[in-house]
Amino acid sequence: MAGGTSSRGGGAKKKARIEIIPLIDVIFFLLATFVLFTLSLNKSAGLHVNLPTSETGEPRDPSGTATITVTEEGTLAWDKDPITLEDFITRLQAFHTLHPDDARILINGDAEASFSSVIYVFDEVRKSGITKVLIETTVKPKSLQ
Repeated sequence: MAGGTSSRGGGAKKKARIEIIPLIDVIFFLLATFVLFTLSLNKSAGLHVNLPTSETGEPRDPSGTATITVTEEGTLAWDKDPITLEDFITRLQAFHTLHPDDARILINGDAEASFSSVIYVFDEVRKSGITKVLIETTVKPKSLQ
């Protein structure tokens, strides 16, 4: 009878191997997931504007803050909701009433916005009694010397 012998060579066990290519695929998938998750943690609640750069910027905690956006045209938005100047004052007072001790405002001003528009927002926030005011910037990379 032909083919009666096995080509395995007498029942020797095959050793398990760790395949490198699938392992690299899994590592890259985990890395990409981690990067995307980390980027999503630091999203601003305001409208998308061209933020000014700063070398001394510090990370911020966006929880518990109201974001006021000042666009290049000088219009205002409260947490991505465009508002008028009257609505701004009303919402500011209501926000301070809801959070009398820990109210924080994040000013999200466009780099090309009028300086006086941003100062107006800053001044109205302080007049309402809120002392914790943050100005959002992008971190400028430190120059290599």
